[in-house]
Amino acid sequence: MTEIIDEILLVTPVWNDSARLAVFGKSLAKALAESPLVIRWIIADDGSQVREHQTLTELRDGFAEVFPNVEVFFAEKHYGKGSVVRQAWAQAPEAAWLSFLDADGSVNAEDFLRLLDIAVSSGDSVLGIRKRTATTELIESPWRGFAHRGYLIVVHLLLNLRCEDPQCGAKIFHGDEYRHIAHRLRENGLAFDSELLFALKRSGADWKEIPVNWTEKKGGKVKPLRDVWGMLAALIRIRLRAVDR
Repeated sequence: MTEIIDEILLVTPVWNDSARLAVFGKSLAKALAESPLVIRWIIADDGSQVREHQTLTELRDGFAEVFPNVEVFFAEKHYGKGSVVRQAWAQAPEAAWLSFLDADGSVNAEDFLRLLDIAVSSGDSVLGIRKRTATTELIESPWRGFAHRGYLIVVHLLLNLRCEDPQCGAKIFHGDEYRHIAHRLRENGLAFDSELLFALKRSGADWKEIPVNWTEKKGGKVKPLRDVWGMLAALIRIRLRAVDR
């Protein structure tokens, strides 16, 4: 029997998003079932409406017919993606690898499994990044692209964080490196990724950045023009907390 220390914990955060998970979850379950890696999959609900609970439970049961090691975690309240990912990661305090993958399928299941293979074989944390290359496509609206590039500039200026894409929803971290800095993390919302990477970099940890295919999906909760001010305020808080330490 494989020891838990070899386990990879994959978290898929959702918030009133069972419709998109129903589509993407099928291909993800199939890819996980075909992988030789020891993976535990948690669908982490961030305080969705009560009617979503039954739907997510039914989806889990369907996915389990293909990939048995899947479960649902229900947060008590809606605080944000960062909060529910951290809560779900805490369910496996000894896991060798902690990862998350967005439920919309913007990063496909095959690309995510490729990232997992790279992480396990190299021993390094791995970030998927949205980037056009000879082998990867990037399909996004002009507004999304503009917001992405603007956010990168602000992250570089405020946090001096040299990362080509801190917000891509496919990331894999070495468990011990995350647990070393977990107590420093405060951001519950969309700036969670940037705070996590900033804390890891300050602790001396590093990662590989691997281009993935990325396709913008309809129905997303992120609205660049609406959310920009909240994310900017979060980045300022992250910077101020670092100065105070």
